[in-house]
Amino acid sequence: MGDDTLLEVKDLRTYFFLHEGTVRAVDGASFALRRQRTLGVVGESGCGKSVTSQSILRIVPPPGRIVSGQIVYHRQHRNGSGSTLTEDLDLTRMDPDGDEIRAIRGKEIAMIFQEPMTSFSPVHTIGAQIMEAITLHSRAGKGEVRERAIEILQRVGMPRPAQVLDSYPHQLSGGMRQRAMIAMALSCQPSLLIADEPTTALDVTTEAQILELMKRLQGELGMAIMYITHNLGVIAEMADDVVVMYLGKEVELGDVESIFYDPRHPYTRALLQSIPKVGRKSRMRLEAIEGMVPDPYAIPKGCPFHTRCKDYRPDVCNPDEEQEFIQVGPKHWVRCWRYAR
Repeated sequence: MGDDTLLEVKDLRTYFFLHEGTVRAVDGASFALRRQRTLGVVGESGCGKSVTSQSILRIVPPPGRIVSGQIVYHRQHRNGSGSTLTEDLDLTRMDPDGDEIRAIRGKEIAMIFQEPMTSFSPVHTIGAQIMEAITLHSRAGKGEVRERAIEILQRVGMPRPAQVLDSYPHQLSGGMRQRAMIAMALSCQPSLLIADEPTTALDVTTEAQILELMKRLQGELGMAIMYITHNLGVIAEMADDVVVMYLGKEVELGDVESIFYDPRHPYTRALLQSIPKVGRKSRMRLEAIEGMVPDPYAIPKGCPFHTRCKDYRPDVCNPDEEQEFIQVGPKHWVRCWRYAR
């Protein structure tokens, strides 16, 4: 990997061990995230997107745990002579409750959670929660911490930031809560921001404002963004690179132009065909992906998508083995038997 690689996920496997059986939520995912770039992670619900982000931050809820693989964080810092040094840290080897990961979580890698109303504590003010994050990762005094909290709220476009600082989450609108969540995530200027469906509960106007805000702040702070969503329209607007996930692993990976203009995997094409299009006649039915995501306790052998795939051919698609990643372009890889040589 080059010097611009910030994070590498290598053959990550995160399983949940339940009485009913083992759920392989993430089952061999591999991808890389570049510095100051945006990686879009897309797929249907239940494909492992959120658990992948939880694995990176080491906050997978029990009974889930990482069983194998690596998450390598390439931390950069300057030495006394001004030279830039890179330190490679395997996050999977760290104690989830240890000081090492706690120093990274929130400071160098931060996260915007899916629903701020449930992610914020309802019994603490917005300011108390933002200032706690700053206090944990800095030696600033109480007055300076409050000033920094007001400053970050101003930066995310929050009206009356000093007043909002003393408000509770239920006193804010959905858009304001989302801005407060972004402010808390950016309070320590992280190198990587993980955004897990950050605009799901917002109307389209507020969603556009939040997306524009994130792009502006990315330019100002020089951070990378991992954007998790099922909305391919947002990915087209936000992402530089795209990972398409299905049942815990990536099935297609490439730059955003390759994914949208030359999709190779049948699942990627099916996702793109299901997007409503401007100009479509009102009586025309939307394309839908046939079938349902398989039961997580009984994932099919071989290609997990073959039970729903319109292009499935028994003479080409090996039903007992899964195809490895195949490079089909300069920055484009796909996991499909149709491209095997």
